[in-house]
Amino acid sequence: QVQLVESGGGLVQAGGSLRLSCAASGRTVPGSAMGWFRQIPGNEREFVAIISWGGGSRIYADSVKGRFTISRNNANNTVYLQMNSLKPEDTAVYYCAWRPYYSSNYYYRLQDYDYWGQGTQVTVSS
Repeated sequence: QVQLVESGGGLVQAGGSLRLSCAASGRTVPGSAMGWFRQIPGNEREFVAIISWGGGSRIYADSVKGRFTISRNNANNTVYLQMNSLKPEDTAVYYCAWRPYYSSNYYYRLQDYDYWGQGTQVTVSS
C-alpha cells in the first residue's frame, strides 16, 4: 500500500506561481514512477506530468510544457510540481499518483496508476 497526500494548492493570480507537494508513505518500490493529473468538474482527469524513479526521465502535457516542472526527492518520499506562469485554464483539482514503473508510452493512462491522493484545489484568477 502507498498513501499519497497532496498539499500546496490555493488561489493565485494569472502569471503567478504555486508549488504542489505530494508526500508518499507506505511501501517503497525502487523503480516506481510518480505522476500529476488534474481534473475540472464535469471533465475527465487529464495527465499533467510524470517522473521516473531517478528523476532523469520526465514527460509533460503540451499544455504545461515550459511552465511546469516535476521533481522528486526519494530521501523524503516527496514529489513536487512547480507551476509558473499560471493561467486561468490551469484551474483544477490536482492529483498525484503512483505507478510501479515508468513508461514513455502509456504514461497518460489513469488505469496504470495504482494509488492516488485526495487532490488539492488550484484556482487561478484572471
